[in-house]
Amino acid sequence: MATKAKGLGGAKVGRTYGDRCGVARALDVVGERWALLIVRELLLGPKRFTDLRAGLPHVSPDVLSQRLRELEEAGVLQRTTLPPPAGSRVYELTERGLGLEPVVLALGRWGSAAPVPPGEPRMSEDALVIALKTMFDPAAADGLEKRYELRLNQQRFRVDVADGGLDAARGPADGADATIEADVGTLATVLWHGGAPGDLTTTGDGRAVKRFLRLFRPPG
Repeated sequence: MATKAKGLGGAKVGRTYGDRCGVARALDVVGERWALLIVRELLLGPKRFTDLRAGLPHVSPDVLSQRLRELEEAGVLQRTTLPPPAGSRVYELTERGLGLEPVVLALGRWGSAAPVPPGEPRMSEDALVIALKTMFDPAAADGLEKRYELRLNQQRFRVDVADGGLDAARGPADGADATIEADVGTLATVLWHGGAPGDLTTTGDGRAVKRFLRLFRPPG
């Protein structure tokens, strides 16, 4: 008979594999459907429930609420209130939850070789920025130190490239060297599927934009 796994605070969170292996114990916490995608949506910063629903349109409100509750009980995320003037109630990852970023990025690299789902699969704005971190090629960034602002479907993200690394967060990029604006599908097509850079709206340092578009390995 399945038993309940205990989170960091002793709360019961989902069913357990009953296996002492660290992999099994991790899956006790984040192995339920949608759990890791919720983590993905929060890696770049806090979100409201409605924002999570927008990023994960195929999850029902009831299931999303349940997963959020389980992840909170397990110490992966917490609810908080943004400072004024916003004052919104949001979900954000705890330090333990942020520790899942390397796991999510490694899964992204592994999954990039898998077939794309049939139909017209979508990608959220956060998922596209996480894909940039997944596909980032440090060698291609040699000597590059630039700040970019990505504007994806009216959402803004700061992307810093420096010291052979890439850092990204949700929000405007003060002092950006260049701005790149597009919908998610267009930017993904330009980066990885032979799309024309002219399909993007860019401002600022044109050479920095060209370097940016060469920083990411193709999927698979």
